[in-house]
Amino acid sequence: MTRLNLVVVFGGQSAEHDVSCVTGAHVLRAIDPDRYTVTAIGIDREGHWHLAEDAMSALEKGPAALPGRLEPRGLPVSSAPVLSAAASTGTTVVLPLLHGPLGEDGTIQGMLELLDLPYVGSGVLSSAVCMDKAMAKDVLARHGIPQPKYAVITPSTSGAARLESVVRELGFPLFVKPANMGSSIGVSKVRTPEELRAALELAFSYDEIALIEEAVVCREIEVAILGNENARASVPGEIVPGNEFYDYDDKYVTDGAQLLVPADLGAGDVADVQQLALDVFRVLRCSGLARVDFFYEVNGRGFLCNEVNTMPGFTPISMYPKLWQASGVEYSVLIDRLVELALERHARRHRNTSR
Repeated sequence: MTRLNLVVVFGGQSAEHDVSCVTGAHVLRAIDPDRYTVTAIGIDREGHWHLAEDAMSALEKGPAALPGRLEPRGLPVSSAPVLSAAASTGTTVVLPLLHGPLGEDGTIQGMLELLDLPYVGSGVLSSAVCMDKAMAKDVLARHGIPQPKYAVITPSTSGAARLESVVRELGFPLFVKPANMGSSIGVSKVRTPEELRAALELAFSYDEIALIEEAVVCREIEVAILGNENARASVPGEIVPGNEFYDYDDKYVTDGAQLLVPADLGAGDVADVQQLALDVFRVLRCSGLARVDFFYEVNGRGFLCNEVNTMPGFTPISMYPKLWQASGVEYSVLIDRLVELALERHARRHRNTSR
């Protein structure tokens, strides 16, 4: 069997750097060495690229030799040349395991398009729109996708009169978050005008656009999507937060949240949320994979789309792989399928652009 070149990129400059390094280690452990020749590239917090020689040496000894997280260190390399060099030896797919800005937002996707390299996940437009939660919400609203009520705030529109208007419309408590961030970084739950101002300052420390959203009394339901044009939805799962809401510590530090897979939903509700997740995936022009998160307002408005992650957490205990495992797709098979989808999308785009 001819082996594919798989370039795994991890780390990055965003506040989600650590999550990406852990994800990278788990993906390398699951890769079939008979199927792929692996090049591991780490991006440090300053944006410098490194050939992760330690990770590749450990991988040659077997998955058990890999550490629990990868470190973005090793021989300094330039981004385009090292990717082009990997591609020169045969069919190559890039797996950009980067979360947050400068990775999940269309930036590295644009570089890979210019280099004409297949890559796992959504394209430039979809990645950028989904990363910017404010823009994604506006697009979903245009297509009639149900969502919680929200307001978009920038430093220049965060005056007292504007905030008073938002509070009148949405009421307390509220959630405040940076528009371009993930893993619940920079998210605050607020109950007073003073807390609102402090929460906006925190959000603006991560991004120049902030979202203010109504707090919904709900269950938190997530659906994993896999595919391109003919995507399919996993069984739904439910998050039961250990903290007041599903924050960064709950996800990655204390492990206090419960992940219930499958979620305890009736057959009708399962079908409804799966279809809604597929509708969101298509409206936002996603491809390859995504995790679509919902609030389920029981005896209220039903399923409300919260957000879309185009590169969700990908450790074996992350919700995305767990949902597919419960749907009959094991972790290593999931990686193989994502590589196939990347090649499929690349071939289709070539047909459309090479006239």
